[in-house]
Parts: sequence; C-alpha cells; structure tokens
Amino acid sequence: MNPSQAAALLTLGHSLRQAGYRFMTVTPSTHRRINGRPGNERALDLRGIFGWSRPFEPGLLPPRMLALMREAGIVKEEGSLLRSGLRLSTLGNLLLYHSAYPTSEDDAVFFGPDTYRFVGTMERAFGWLGSGPTRAVEIGCGGAPAAIAIAQRYPHAEVLGTDINIKALDLATVNARLAGLDNFQACHSDLYAGLQGDFDLIVSNPPYILDEDERPYRHGGGERGAEISRRIVEEGLERLRPGGSLMLYTGVAISGPDDHFLESVRPLLEQACGTWSYEELDPDIFGGQLGEPGYEEVERIAAVWLHAVKR
Repeated sequence: MNPSQAAALLTLGHSLRQAGYRFMTVTPSTHRRINGRPGNERALDLRGIFGWSRPFEPGLLPPRMLALMREAGIVKEEGSLLRSGLRLSTLGNLLLYHSAYPTSEDDAVFFGPDTYRFVGTMERAFGWLGSGPTRAVEIGCGGAPAAIAIAQRYPHAEVLGTDINIKALDLATVNARLAGLDNFQACHSDLYAGLQGDFDLIVSNPPYILDEDERPYRHGGGERGAEISRRIVEEGLERLRPGGSLMLYTGVAISGPDDHFLESVRPLLEQACGTWSYEELDPDIFGGQLGEPGYEEVERIAAVWLHAVKR
C-alpha cells in the first residue's frame, strides 16, 4: 500500500464514522446465510457495501466516497456493479479495516466473532496490569484490534503489532491512525523472530484451524492446529519481563476428556510463572470444521483463554 492509498483509506474511514456507520462482523456461515436472503443480492446502504460485502450500484455512494475508494485501490468491478475489496467493523469505539467477504486469499486479514471474544476478555484482564505496560506486543496482529485497544487504554506504552502478512500490517497502520494513536508500530515478524528486546505484555489470537490450503491467517500448524499457539507461549515466556503478562486466546481441538494443548504448555507455565489461569470461554466453536480432514477423532473445538504472569 502506497502513502496515497493509505491516506485515502484513512479519509474514507473518517467519512464513514461521521456518517454514523457501524457494523458487527458475524461468522462466515452467518454472513453467507444473510447474504443469501431474497433482497440482499445488492447493497442498499453503507452497511451493505462495507459490512456485508455486497455489490452495489455506483450511484449509491456519494461521489467523494467512491473517489476515495478508487484512490485506495479497493474498488472491484463486476459488470455494471462495484464491490468493496475491504470491510470495516465496529469494535467498541473503533472502526477497523479488514478483508472483504469471503476471506479466501492467502493474505486475507481476519476479523470476526473470535476477535470480539479475544479483545473483550483481554480488556477484562486489564485490572491485573496496574498502571499498565510500558512495552506491549500483539503477535499475529492482523488488523491489530488488540494492539490498538492496548495503545488506546495505555497511551504511555510502546505498543507493537507483528505479522508475517504485509497487507495486514498496512491495514493495522491505517487502523491505528484512524483511532488517532501515535504509540503503535506495525512490525514484520514471524512470531518473535523479527523483534528486539522484551515486553511487559504479550497478547495473541493466533490461527488454530487445520486448513488444507494452509492459509496463514487460518492454519495453526501441527499438533491438531495448536503448534503456533504452543510456540507463542514457549517463546513468549522467554521474552516476558518478570511480573509481565502473557494473554492468549486460541481454539483447541479436544478428543475425549483431555486437553492436549494445556498439557503441552503446563510444564512451561509451572516452571516460569508465579501464577497462571486457563479457562474455556466457549466449549464448542467451528463445529462445521469437524467434518474436515484431520478432525476425524476430534469431538469439539473449544475457545480457551490463558493468562500467565511470569515469576
């Protein structure tokens, strides 16, 4: 993304906020079902264009908004109709850019119900942080919803958002500017590999699905999709300052009574942490995934939350 495209996205975001735009992003299956209802074939308002990713007549938008979309390079032509290449979603008082529906590209930037659960649980845990971190990072940030929430809550902190996806980092930078923040920085890094120094706060909502196409925003690697989550804990504890917090929201494939992910990280947590907690936020998410290869023995996918405080 070049500077003029980023500036156009920023101005467009401000224009949508001034117009009262709000949109809560749903699961892909719900999105597909709602868009399939009669009358929803085309967008009729701003939410249809920038939330539901529906095609629209060029005359539906004010000329200035359409010009900004073209300048930002996010207009896709479909015959006589147009479609936005990005969505904007509401998170508290924030508007955040992310990929349009459906998210099928390798460099798609994810945002959805997991994001709301992740950031909401993180914000409820801020009470543990006292005056807050001086240096924080969101690993695998995508559009950086958590990093931006941290930077907004703790303006004295240096906050980083890291990802291997350049498109995600471009959108994260625009999202932070749209929020009016100057204490956020987007960094290209494969987990911690490109980072220097240590942190008071590490947060992450990594990919955890077994994806046949191994799309980076979705595929969690081996260990039934838990490999990246385990690495974030293992490598993160080495980067965490004494008294610092690691907060992880992830999904765990569970077969029978045992939680394989928890048992894999328990020795690390007991060795390095003075206190830690682990809970299931939702016992059954992405049920449709259980019919996919690699899940033959899996009974459910649970959304879990880990908060570890280093000794």
